[in-house]
Amino acid sequence: MSTKTPDQESENEKPEDSRAAEQDTAQETNEEQGALLDSEDASEEGSKSAQALETALEQVQNAKDDLLRVQAEMQNLRRRTEQDIEKAHKYGQEKLSIELLAVMDNLERSQEAASDSEDEAVKSIRAGVDLTVKGFADCFKKFNIETVDPLGEPFDPQLHQAMSIQENTESEPNTVIAVMQKGYTLHGRVIRPAMVMVSK
Repeated sequence: MSTKTPDQESENEKPEDSRAAEQDTAQETNEEQGALLDSEDASEEGSKSAQALETALEQVQNAKDDLLRVQAEMQNLRRRTEQDIEKAHKYGQEKLSIELLAVMDNLERSQEAASDSEDEAVKSIRAGVDLTVKGFADCFKKFNIETVDPLGEPFDPQLHQAMSIQENTESEPNTVIAVMQKGYTLHGRVIRPAMVMVSK
């Protein structure tokens, strides 16, 4: 019959509490590893969410910028359209006005030709021409067609067209000394420059 030492007996017969404690420790270790893996997954998901949020915010900012750009373009387009409409209203009758200038010139020439005549028939025709010229002048004024008659004024290349330059001791240099043909403006825009003679 073999005899066991007390040490051998203690090794063979481990108490149940000790085994349970080892199992608990192993289970805790597994849980800790699982929790660590879960926290890694959570941090990975968190970083992905942060990137997605950053991308979404960037897209929102881009959309806002695009919206502002479109609104600015629409405002510019509206302003240009309003200006075009205003110009069309102002200068829509420019061609007609230019055609009427020739009629006005002829009427004024008729006035000058009849001014020296003593014939009663010519005088009565002249009175009719005067009334017609006055009617044209009123019509021009109504539609903002203004006369450019620069006799004695300094030469302005934007309003006048110099037909010739002449020595003249009575006038300052670069002064209009004769007007061959009056000029006209429509709403401030020159539709026909005045044809003038300028002093040297």
